[in-house]
Amino acid sequence: MKKLVAVALVVLFAAATGIAAQEVYKYEAKNGAVTFDHKKHIEYEGGSCTACHGEGEPAKIAIDKDSAHGASCKDCHTAKGGPTKCGDCHKR
Repeated sequence: MKKLVAVALVVLFAAATGIAAQEVYKYEAKNGAVTFDHKKHIEYEGGSCTACHGEGEPAKIAIDKDSAHGASCKDCHTAKGGPTKCGDCHKR
């Protein structure tokens, strides 16, 4: 019973402090929102966080139009065969 309580407290702490990553992020854009599936991207990277977040403890990545259309998203999609056309990511 004590182990169950300890695990529950750790999970609650992680959720309260934002340690656990969101599953899905939605970025609003004038040509349609972009939905980012975090779990799917982790699977593509073989469970590694470092491809996107770099070394050390993962931190939230700031995404804007320039980074999405460059190094943060599109460059990787081009290299790994992900979607690269506007309508592939932007949905109205």
